[in-house]
Amino acid sequence: MIKTSAEIKRVVFEPAALNYPLGKKLYHAFRQKGLEIHFTPSHNRVICVPGKSVQESFVEAKRTLVVGVRRSRHLETCKPSAHYQLPLATSCPAMCEYCYLFTHFGRRPYQRIYVNLSEILELAAEYIERRKPEVTVFEAAATSDPLPVEKYTGNLARTIEFMGNQPLGRLRVVTKFTDVANLLGLDHRGHTRFRFSINAANIIKRFEHGTPPLAERLAAALKIVKAGYLPGFIIAPIFYLDGWQEQYRALFQEIARQPLLAEHNDLTLELITHRFTKKAKTTIETLFPKTELPLDEENRTFKYGQFGYGKYVYPAKVKTEIESFFKEMVAAYLPRAAIEYFI
Repeated sequence: MIKTSAEIKRVVFEPAALNYPLGKKLYHAFRQKGLEIHFTPSHNRVICVPGKSVQESFVEAKRTLVVGVRRSRHLETCKPSAHYQLPLATSCPAMCEYCYLFTHFGRRPYQRIYVNLSEILELAAEYIERRKPEVTVFEAAATSDPLPVEKYTGNLARTIEFMGNQPLGRLRVVTKFTDVANLLGLDHRGHTRFRFSINAANIIKRFEHGTPPLAERLAAALKIVKAGYLPGFIIAPIFYLDGWQEQYRALFQEIARQPLLAEHNDLTLELITHRFTKKAKTTIETLFPKTELPLDEENRTFKYGQFGYGKYVYPAKVKTEIESFFKEMVAAYLPRAAIEYFI
């Protein structure tokens, strides 16, 4: 069974990345660390990831970092979280069994970072200009967790300060990780909502391998609140398993023990029930053959998502039961919090 993530072992550069100051800096830094250095003409052709089995290749992919240039002049939409995705990185070092990115990245979800942040932010400014006088909201973590790679790039900090200077620009970030020290003193001007992805303690232990425990995430959330960021929590995926009500009640009680969080007048909640695609199920059962995830299709309803592929979700009756319970928990323990959406 795959259990934990690991530090970066090899770095793959697109040659064009060395034309940017950050690319050059990373190249020399990683060489000095003695990491494996490889080159590829495209991030779609990373052939240096070893492994004698699918599981070994998966672990080695998580230890692989691709340094590249984002060339697209198009930003994808990001419902219901934001207007657009803002790609600062791709993938994540964690090994959560249920990860929705399995649908996108399959069995080799190596991490990618981009060295041309100035160009990405210029593009964001163009999108803001197009929507004037409306406020434009960007999601920095649609296909990644940007915090683990922040120590290499500083891209998240630069983006937060950029959005702080945009009267009509707002940023949303979500993470499972806790190293927020370099973000606490930034001039964000209240334009960034920093959310933490959390779950019942038992769910984190069973399925979210290589991630900090709940207590550490809540401690990091407190630091973010004290630094003046707008706070939020994503509770996802919500599982309908034996004892689910007791486990999630305990989660709300844990949050309520932190008055700065529980009594914040602008705390948001995003509630997402568990769902999976056929492709993700195949990948999950290959990588985690002893998984205890609920993946029985006969107990689900099939529906199409915004990107055109189908997914298996909880039936309407189950979803209604979960929603009702979570609204009760919010009213009881986080009465000032706003539920942004429940899906």
